[in-house]
Amino acid sequence: MTHTVDLVADLGEGFGAYTMGDDEALLELLTSANVACGFHAGDPRIMDTTVRQCVEKGVAVGAHPSFPDLVGFGRRAMDLTPDEVRTDVLYQVGALQAFAVAHGTRVRHVAPHGRLGNLVAVRDDYARAVVDAVAALDPSLIVLAQDGELADAARKRGLRVGIVGIADRAYRDDGTLVPRSEPGAVIHDAEEIARRTLRMVTEGVIRSVGGRDVPVDCDTVLLHGDTPGALALAARVREQLLAAGVKFAALDEVLDAKGA
Repeated sequence: MTHTVDLVADLGEGFGAYTMGDDEALLELLTSANVACGFHAGDPRIMDTTVRQCVEKGVAVGAHPSFPDLVGFGRRAMDLTPDEVRTDVLYQVGALQAFAVAHGTRVRHVAPHGRLGNLVAVRDDYARAVVDAVAALDPSLIVLAQDGELADAARKRGLRVGIVGIADRAYRDDGTLVPRSEPGAVIHDAEEIARRTLRMVTEGVIRSVGGRDVPVDCDTVLLHGDTPGALALAARVREQLLAAGVKFAALDEVLDAKGA
């Protein structure tokens, strides 16, 4: 059986004079990109450059909205109301849409970042707020999520859903990610990450911290670009998948092939 998967990474996560990761090199390995929209990272110049580079490399553009938390890189919990979440997501995706149109492309998906991304998997009110924003703005947008409340809410509204597998993060037995504040939340061994990725894509499972094989319906693999050795790691993961006969395509093409 031939497996096809999207390869995505979080890009444009610098700010002003500060840079994070080698976006240009990482783009050579990707089929999609989650582009920061200014609330946890990114600014108008970085967004413009990142979208342009995506277009040049044939990489699909996705929005990566977050809590308004530049200092904490969007990784801190914030006591926002659901309506604040809805309007913040609208604001950020709309900003990225402007740059996409300016460069002759469009935003293909929305992938909540950081703490917001964790909470929408377990909080029904936040999940519905994100779905409300996406449905009102452009119902053709794909919602990129872990299995959980956001994926369920998006499906109920008739939105397309892409499930993301995160091979360098530890999973709990319930399929949620181990918080970064806990030891062992991030996996650093390249060979282990490559093995975990291959199992996600070809077997649909990932080993949890409790030793269980947790089901993951992996439509896209998230490759992190902001950790030491990230570029080499991303290349290793891609190489391992290619060696196993896995093919790569943008998220909408993966879902089309599945009839999703």
